[in-house]
Amino acid sequence: MATILEKAQTLISANLHSILDKALKANSLAVLDEYIRQAQDNLDDLEDAAATVGGQVKTLKRKAEEFEKKQQKLDRAIDMLLQRGKEDLAIAAQRRMNNVQEMAQEYQEQWEQQQKEYQTLLDARLKLEAKLTEIRQEREQWQALLELAKAKEVTTKTLRSLDDLAGIGDADIARIAD
Repeated sequence: MATILEKAQTLISANLHSILDKALKANSLAVLDEYIRQAQDNLDDLEDAAATVGGQVKTLKRKAEEFEKKQQKLDRAIDMLLQRGKEDLAIAAQRRMNNVQEMAQEYQEQWEQQQKEYQTLLDARLKLEAKLTEIRQEREQWQALLELAKAKEVTTKTLRSLDDLAGIGDADIARIAD
């Protein structure tokens, strides 16, 4: 089953492809610029999510380590109680240590899972940054192609105008056209 992050990555990728398709069909830099802004907003949101998850990862790691230390401390206390012959207190401390050990294990598992999710977010961010860079480069190429098309259009219009002038019969204009 796909995780939320994988689904989000798929959604972002699909949206980027859709954005590019629409911009290419519209043949408009303004449309492409808007889609670049939207992709940048998605990247910003992804970075915010990565920062949040990164904070959670650090918190879970710290809690797992704290419970591990508590467990070790209780283990030493149990050993001391047993050496002193206080078995009743050792049994109570053992129960507490078992609870602490369970909590340490839960925090460790949560930390490991969140660490994977965090790495997935970081990988998705890198991919999105690469796609965004690619889209920006394509935008520059489109701009150059549009400028070339406009220049060709002006050139064609100018040549037709000269042909029209040459057809009027003015000998000077005909010489210029030649």
